[in-house]
This record gives sequence, C-alpha cells and structure tokens, in this order.
Amino acid sequence: MTMVLGIDGGGTRTRASIVDNDRTLAFAESGSIKRLRVGAEAAEANLRHLLNEVYAQAGVASISAASCGVASVTMPGIAEWITAVFNDFRVARSEVVGDHIIALDAAFRGSPGILQIAGTGTNTIGRAPDGALESAGGWSSRLGDEGSGYWIGLHAIRRALNAYDRDEPSQILTKVGEIWGAPTLDLLINIGDGTPPPDFAALAPVINDLAAAGDPVAIGVLRQAAADLVANVLLVRAKLRRKHAIASEVPVAWTGSVIGKMPIVRDAFFSGLRAAAPAMPVETSETVALNGALWRAQRLAGQAT
Repeated sequence: MTMVLGIDGGGTRTRASIVDNDRTLAFAESGSIKRLRVGAEAAEANLRHLLNEVYAQAGVASISAASCGVASVTMPGIAEWITAVFNDFRVARSEVVGDHIIALDAAFRGSPGILQIAGTGTNTIGRAPDGALESAGGWSSRLGDEGSGYWIGLHAIRRALNAYDRDEPSQILTKVGEIWGAPTLDLLINIGDGTPPPDFAALAPVINDLAAAGDPVAIGVLRQAAADLVANVLLVRAKLRRKHAIASEVPVAWTGSVIGKMPIVRDAFFSGLRAAAPAMPVETSETVALNGALWRAQRLAGQAT
C-alpha cells in the first residue's frame, strides 16, 4: 500500500485525510494551523493533534507522501515548521503550498481555470495553460478580501451605522450588540474599534440570516459581496486573455461558505457571471480543496498524473 496524506489548512479550521489510492482510510478536523490567526504554539498543537488522530484512524505509523495547503505559506518559517512536524511523523516526501494551490488542483488537476475562494477571506486565482498564475484580491482582511466572511461582518456594521444615522430600519446593530454583549451603541463601537479587533467573520452567518428575513441593509451587503466576487473573476479572466493570449473561455470553480451557504450571494454570483460571460463554464457545486492536496500528495508518491 502507498498511503498519502492531504491537509487543507484554512483560516478557521484544518482538515486532513489519509487515502490509499481511491480508498479513504481516515479523515479528521482540528483548529487552524495559520500562525497569524492563532499563534505559533496553538498552530503546531493543532497540527500535531490532527496528525495523531488521522494516523490512529488509519492505523499507520508513517506516510509515503503528504501535501499541505495553508494560508500565508510565503511568510518566513511557515513551510519549515510544518515540514519539521511532518518529519516527526515519518512522512517520506512532503510539500507545503498555498491553500489556493490545493484548491486550484482540486478543481482543475493542473489544467487551466479560475477559482474563486470565498470563506473567512477571499482570493481569485487563475491558471493559464503554461501554468502561470494570475490573481485578484486576497489582500488580507484589513486591506482587502472583498466579499469574504470578514468583509461581510465588518461592512454590515458600517452600513448599519450609516442606516442608523439616516433613521433607516435594520436589525444588524441590535443582533451584533447581543452577540458582543454590548447593550449600548457606544460599547458596541468600542468593541468593534478595539485592539485586537473582534472576529468580524463570525458575524457573517448572522448577517445571512438577517438578509433571509428581509433586513434591507443585510441584503445590500450580501449583494455587494457577490458583485465584488464577480468583478474579481472577470478581472482574472481579462488578465488571462490579455497576458496569455487565451481566446477561449476557461472554466470557473469556487469554494467557501460565503458562496456555499449564502443563497443571496450564490444566486447573484452565478447570475452575474452568466450576464457578463454567457459562454464561460461555471461549476455549480463547491470545490473541496482537500481533494487537491490528496491529488498532489499522490503525484509526489508517483501515483497521480
């Protein structure tokens, strides 16, 4: 048997699986291994706990190959500490790449395409036939990530405050105050503007629920999120056409809870792309990034082409 390990290290949680060819031997989840989000000590503890769990499920003591996709992989030391942990767990061959790379390969297996990532953060990545990458967005929660869960939580509050000034109806400030334990608007502002900032991404499901109930401000935020995601896909499409002489349409795939779990965003995302580029193929089901890590690990082990 040639068993391989795939890891999807997202911003909120980490998923891992061990497979033998097409047979899944183990699957587990843990907290984030993104150091910038949880700190170096917690990130390593989460990874070690995760590996212990999947190894125990699979009944193995070593792995032929592993691929780990993680956010912020270009930061100094990120790939090195994950590789060191892999060595402790007797992984024969391994790689550490960006989480966008495993998601791209989950959707396209090395072929050209555009992937829209829309979860806690956002990023739009396109791959040309020669393997070159083009991107739009993904500039972090504070500086960009339009259409992300973080952006939705933050901008819902901003727009709700504007609505409050205009005496326009919205339940957003009331709901956020309940979640944050802020009975007054002044306290809500102090928490929202505090250091460290609150987890705005955790508010996104609440904003989605309010939008589903008809809150006009929440609906507007989700529609703007969808418009921003569409704009970035079209921007990457234009880059591929201009810089790589791609005349035909490349397919679009997506992953993340903002599209997957928010019907207003999802419907507007699909309809916006259809209106702008009717011939562009758009995948209707979500890409599972972990599958890309497993495919890459199998390729490292000489099992995949």
